[in-house]
Amino acid sequence: MIQVFVTGGTFDKEYNFITGKLFFKDTHLKKMFDRGRCTLDIDIKTLMMVDSLEMGEEEREIILYSCRKASSDKILITHGTDTMVTTAKALANAEIAGKTIVLTGAMIPYAFGTSSDGFFNLGSALSFVQTLPPGVYVVMNGRYFLWNNVRKNRTTGNFEETSEV
Repeated sequence: MIQVFVTGGTFDKEYNFITGKLFFKDTHLKKMFDRGRCTLDIDIKTLMMVDSLEMGEEEREIILYSCRKASSDKILITHGTDTMVTTAKALANAEIAGKTIVLTGAMIPYAFGTSSDGFFNLGSALSFVQTLPPGVYVVMNGRYFLWNNVRKNRTTGNFEETSEV
């Protein structure tokens, strides 16, 4: 079984057509798995619905606790891209042994339709969580990165390797 933890981020944002602001309602993950005709054994649990820029240590502690307590050794976390690497580092430093933990997100909300990268990133993350050895990874743009060898390029909006391994 793959444990999926939802934390919010752009992935699950909705657009208010009147105010022009983004907001959270419910996660889109169940719809996405259904639409993708996913036949994997998946358990989805919403931990929180926050923008990662508003995520603090208290929220990261909830994520760490949930990963430690998960019975599955395969964990996928949907997360906002702005602080995804910070959370990946916290998970790695917590030394959660024997589990493959993959964080993924989106630059454009799934609710925006075909312009969103969320569907692609989710599919990639599902594949990588099943095949990578235990450890903490960030999966974006069709690639996986070790937690300590990735950064978000704020100019391109893509994730890329760092040279600090």
